[in-house]
Amino acid sequence: MSTTALNDLSRYPIVQAPMAGGASCPQLAAAVCEAGGLGFLAAGYKTAGGLYQEIKQVRGLTGRPFGVNLFMPQSGQHADPAAVEMYRHQLAGEATWYETALGDADSGRDDAYDAKLAILLEDPVPVVSFTFGCPGADTLEAFARVGTFTVVTVTSAEEAQAAQRAGADAVCVQGVEAGGHQGTHRDDPEADAGTGLLALVTLVKEAVHLPIIAAGGLMRGAQIAAVLAAGADAAQLGTAFLVCPESGAHPLHKQAMTHPLFARTELTRAFSGRPARGLVNRFVREHGPYAPAGYPEVHHLTAPLRKAAATAGDAQGMALWAGQGHRLARELPAGQLVEVLAAETDTALAALTAPAQRNV
Repeated sequence: MSTTALNDLSRYPIVQAPMAGGASCPQLAAAVCEAGGLGFLAAGYKTAGGLYQEIKQVRGLTGRPFGVNLFMPQSGQHADPAAVEMYRHQLAGEATWYETALGDADSGRDDAYDAKLAILLEDPVPVVSFTFGCPGADTLEAFARVGTFTVVTVTSAEEAQAAQRAGADAVCVQGVEAGGHQGTHRDDPEADAGTGLLALVTLVKEAVHLPIIAAGGLMRGAQIAAVLAAGADAAQLGTAFLVCPESGAHPLHKQAMTHPLFARTELTRAFSGRPARGLVNRFVREHGPYAPAGYPEVHHLTAPLRKAAATAGDAQGMALWAGQGHRLARELPAGQLVEVLAAETDTALAALTAPAQRNV
């Protein structure tokens, strides 16, 4: 597929990031699509049936193209059982505080991937993206046969090359600034924290011949213009849309984005066992330094704690995923935010070209 195929999916080069955990609900995805962006549903942590129902809801709200994001199974990476058990003991006080049992670390590693694939191949959607790995060529070919545009999330030039070899139509280049989970294909505890978005876009641009969606800390149209100037074909924003009224994020999560109590973000394994960027709260401070590399085991272990904290109205025990630009969040309706971002982008791009035009 060409760059044109990516750009033809939406009026503006603006993609609403798939945010697993409830934020990327049908109402948000549809509102973004109706305004000229590309909205996404997040299939992560949902049942196959739940995903099917959400796809039906989006189709009932908009006739424009939209996407679905899948988590790749983690069957090839296993956590150290002793490390997970040690972390379980460390979290015992949290379970007592929130009056809930810890979750079963062995609840499953594939996120119902095969069942979700079957749904998306039998009743295709316009776009499917993948996180935490790259599917095989056979899977990408199957999507191509049913007319679905495929995107693989990458965090390095090497991962982008793997996606190109497998037959992906585009890559979503995720910089270290991004909120939520880092979409690395392998979770290597010895690897560095990651690469900044502008450097990464350039590295990937020179390594592959695929359309690029740039993601990571983007909150303003001027930033979108910057990644487009760097070689990206579209920009993906998550935190910017998280605070929209259509977002399904918990109200405390939305409020925390600009609350002075939450001044910074960091990458932590505290909630899921995989590096993910969120606002620093009590749970991150107390447990982040000791959390093992163990996804999805740690995710399953802490799920009841996160739910209980949300029910209790305690943001200090919730996973407050957020990108580095969270302080720039604007509580606008999703459609209005798309329009504002598009106008800001146009203004910034015009400013970039104006000096060159004056010198002609």
